[in-house]
Order: sequence, then structure tokens, then C-alpha cells
Amino acid sequence: MVNKRWFQFLVFFILVFSLILLISVTDFIFSPFVKIIGAVAVPIIGAGILYYLTKPIMYFLERLKINRILSIVLVFLLLILIGFFVYMYIAPIAQQQFRNLIDNIPTMVNWAQDMISLWQSNQTAIPKEIDKAINDFTNNLQSHIDSTLNYLFGFIGQLIGFITALVLVPFFLFFMLKDGEKLVPFITQIFSQKKAANIRSLLSKIDSTLTSFIQGQLIVSFAVGVLLFIGYLIIDLKYALTLALFAMVMNVIPFAGPFIAVIPALIVGAFQDPMNLIWVSIVMIVAQQIESNLISPNVMGHALDLHPLTVITVILAAGSIAGFLGILFAVPFYSVVKTIIIHFYQTYVDSKKNREDALI
Repeated sequence: MVNKRWFQFLVFFILVFSLILLISVTDFIFSPFVKIIGAVAVPIIGAGILYYLTKPIMYFLERLKINRILSIVLVFLLLILIGFFVYMYIAPIAQQQFRNLIDNIPTMVNWAQDMISLWQSNQTAIPKEIDKAINDFTNNLQSHIDSTLNYLFGFIGQLIGFITALVLVPFFLFFMLKDGEKLVPFITQIFSQKKAANIRSLLSKIDSTLTSFIQGQLIVSFAVGVLLFIGYLIIDLKYALTLALFAMVMNVIPFAGPFIAVIPALIVGAFQDPMNLIWVSIVMIVAQQIESNLISPNVMGHALDLHPLTVITVILAAGSIAGFLGILFAVPFYSVVKTIIIHFYQTYVDSKKNREDALI
């Protein structure tokens, strides 16, 4: 029985769960290591995202007979140029629009309270429970707005800390572009030839998964943001650039992102002109149709092959555990885990035919 594959896997999982239990009991030993990992996680993740975005550019320059170091320098110059353009021409407008939006929130709150009061005065048969709920909401509307703004400013504070950690990103990015191809040989050098080939296949699948998501999702999000900005300008919606940038960030979240992105635009449009509820909806529908039928199939294809219900479940779970950052990274993390599990299952099936194919 000891030589049976199912028994070996059972022992393996028992040891894994025992190790997890031991770590949870002695977490004070590992807490310093967790803090160290947390300190370098942000620049590594940031550099990793830029690595997958800039790697095709570096390879393109190398095909033009430009050496690796000079190609990396040109990639950095391109990133600096893009950053300079955003800082000079986009950030000031977005900042001014965001400030104006914050200043107009009290006016919007008063308008909402007046509309609710007008609606109540024209109703003759409102149940007491509903009337009480409306009154409570109206009386506490300002406090709800304040709590939302406090959460928003807290998020901005976290974002500033996140941006501060990004100072290390260029250093990590440089060495990822320069020596990234050496990682796989470094990992596989301690394994036999057969197992090394299996691990190379697994790492290649993980790399393809991350490439498909990061490159595809960011390109799609940028395209949707541009489409929404053009649409908002056409319907003359206030704060068009700020709302389009918000939608661009939210569209990084698959499936759920577009629904979150349209909420501020609908609210702003309703205060500007009730007819804008229709126009904003039309703009969003047109942009999403162009994205789902034209942009996504050509940019991403069906590389991740995730069911919408699975994505929504993963996003909700990650949001409750890790907040907004959990929502952002839930889908790629799940995709990588799914890729690893499928690969190990296929390896297990192959190992039943040939013992040498087994990894453990």
C-alpha cells in the first residue's frame, strides 16, 4: 500500500496541512519574513506588470539587431516619455476635474434630498416602513457621503504609499528584462532531464497565462477608456476625463469592472441632466459591444477560458479578504493556480502510464 500513488498523495497532503498548522502556531517566527516579503512585493509586482508590457517591445528592438542593454534603455526612454506626457497633459486636467467634482458633492446631496422630499410630498399612500427608511436615509445622507469620502481619501493615502514603493520598480524591471530568461534554467538545473522538461512546460504555461491577462486586459482597458472618453465628450458629460480614467482602471477587473465603472458616470449625468442617464447608458453599451466583439477577441482571445460566474465568485471572495488590491489581482492569481493544478493533474495521468513522468 505504501507504494500506491493515492497513498503517497494522501501522505503528501497530510504533511502539507501539518506544515500549515505548524506555521500558524509559530507565526511569530515567520512574521519578520512576511514583513520583508510585503516590503518588496509592491515593486516586484509593479515591475512584473511592466515586464510583461515592455517585453514585446524589447524583443522587437532585438529583432532590429539592437543589443539587449540598448533595447532596455530605449524601453525606459519610452516609459519616461509616456510618463512625461501623462504628467504634463492628462494629470492636470484630471486633477482639476476631480477637484471640481468633490466641490460639487454638497450641491448634489442637496439636490438629491430635495428630489426625495418632492417625491414624498406627492405620494399619498406610502407605507410607514418605507417612509421611515427614506427619512433615515435622507437625514443620514451627508454622513454616508462623508464616510464614502473618508474611505476614498484613505484609499488615496494607501495609493500614495503604493506609489512611493514604486521607486524601486525601475531597478527590478531592468534586471527582469536583462536576465528574465535565466530564471527557468536556474530553477530546473537541480532536476533530472525529464523532470526539468516538465517544470519548463509548467513555467511556460504560467508565463503564457500571465502574458495573456496582463497584456490583454490592460490593452482592452485602455481601449475602453478611450472609447468612453470620446463618448462622454460627444454627449457633453462633465468630468469626462476623470470618469473615463476611473472606467479605465475599473475595466482591469474582468466582467464586474464595467458595471462598477458606469456608476459614477450615471450619477454625474443624472445631476447634470436626467436625459444623460439614457445617453451614458448608450455610450457604455456601445463601448462594451465594441470591446467584447472586436477588441477582446483580437487582443485576448479565449486564453484564460474562465466562466463569468467563476470570475465573479473569485472577485467577491478576494475583495472580502484583501480589499481593492485583492479584486485587482484575484483573476490572474486564480488563473495561475488553475494552470498549475491542470498541469499537475495531466502529469499525474501521464505518470500512471510512465513512472518517469511523475514529479513527486
